[in-house]
Amino acid sequence: MAAKKKTAKTEEKEQEKTIENIVKIEDAGPCKKKVSIEIPAEKIGKMFDVQYEELRKDALVPGFRKGRAPRRLLEKRFGKEVGEQAKVKLLMEASEAALKDNKLDSLGEPDIDPEKIELPKEGSMKFDFEIEVRPEFELPNLEGVPAEKPRLEVTDAQIETEIIELQKRLGMYKPKDGKVAAEDQIIADVVLKPEGGQEEKVDNTEIYVRSRGFVGKVSVENLDKLLVGTKAGDTKTTSTEVASTYYDETYCGKKVDIDIKINDVKELVPAEMDDAFFKRFGVADKAELTKVIRERNEANVERQQKEAMRQFVREYLLGKVDFELPGNIVADQSKLLLQRQYTRLLMQGLKAEDVAAEMDELKASSEEQAKEQLKSFFVMDAVAKKLDIQATEEEINGYIAQAAMYRQTRPEKLREQMSRDGSLTQAALEIREIKCIDKILESAKISEVEPKKAEEPKPAKKAVKKAAKKDDADESENTEKPAKKAAAKKADKK
Repeated sequence: MAAKKKTAKTEEKEQEKTIENIVKIEDAGPCKKKVSIEIPAEKIGKMFDVQYEELRKDALVPGFRKGRAPRRLLEKRFGKEVGEQAKVKLLMEASEAALKDNKLDSLGEPDIDPEKIELPKEGSMKFDFEIEVRPEFELPNLEGVPAEKPRLEVTDAQIETEIIELQKRLGMYKPKDGKVAAEDQIIADVVLKPEGGQEEKVDNTEIYVRSRGFVGKVSVENLDKLLVGTKAGDTKTTSTEVASTYYDETYCGKKVDIDIKINDVKELVPAEMDDAFFKRFGVADKAELTKVIRERNEANVERQQKEAMRQFVREYLLGKVDFELPGNIVADQSKLLLQRQYTRLLMQGLKAEDVAAEMDELKASSEEQAKEQLKSFFVMDAVAKKLDIQATEEEINGYIAQAAMYRQTRPEKLREQMSRDGSLTQAALEIREIKCIDKILESAKISEVEPKKAEEPKPAKKAVKKAAKKDDADESENTEKPAKKAAAKKADKK
């Protein structure tokens, strides 16, 4: 008899397994699928059986002991609530099974609103949803990847120049006779005349004779050209255009005429290389100082070469694959970058109407930046999976400790903050990316090349563009890269 019962239960389970949903998958755009599901009536009925059986165990119905109430009374009393619970559970189970069975590598959760889906009294339940999926692409061969290593070296002349700069840094300005020379300091009475504003006088202010420096409260280009060759008692006049990002509204975005009356001239007398000088740097003599500077510079050169090779490999990988990106993620990330950029521009002193006038261009640059960051994330994520590389807890702790030291805060406090704002996930992604590229570099074909010269900066046509470009540069140096964080966040929801 027991054997027969066991067989009956086994047959019932096997029968349950045969009740499959009808699933149809269609392309709905770049990295997007439309999933249509039909849940058979038999499956719906069995879900109700389970729900009412669970309810019966604890339901209190007048006139019946707990667990003994008949189903018809339960249906009358709790029918609406049970129907909603059954519907939500059916939708959840069916959507999860459809994604899993069809191996859809989804980004985020299905956008399903149970209130908009009707659970029929009879027959099957049909619904559909769209979901973004991870881009599909093939990685290039990761063995023998080309990499360029800039030819950098530390020379005796470089070290000698650094020592001279240290002497200057610890030197003192002393009065001199004769004409002003580059790198001198002058003591001057200054009159600042902002366009449309009141002039401001600053007496006996210090001005350093360099290519760019402050005169009173404003920055002036080509100061050396203006002042070299002058002497005490001379007066010079110049003007400057103050950036619209300047903090002081008196000068912000205005042309300022400047009068400079030279009272005194001082020259920089470098510090002597004596015991006190060497003690400042924790060394005994020039030979030891030279050794310390050489070791530091050689370590810097090695870091620069390593980072240059990493960047070359990164760009090589991105250039070897081409795929469309999920539209919603691109839109979300573009919006985030635009909002960040807009806020920073306002904080830098730009007027809201000036920023608004450039909004179309800012939107375009934000979208382009979002696409670049997302492509980098998906490619490096695929590389990490192929190489089976992840960031370890020890590596993350080391990253946090180093960042905490730089920010002068406690590691545990910084970890808590990073957990709240999502940058802890970003730290793990950055560590993982570096490990992946370093692994690729182990088998890379490395060739030494002359270092590339930095391009001369071009003046921005408008203050908004200039400030926005600076924001982009700051963003790339920042430890937090939100595009990767956003994509990772959605991917982790699978």
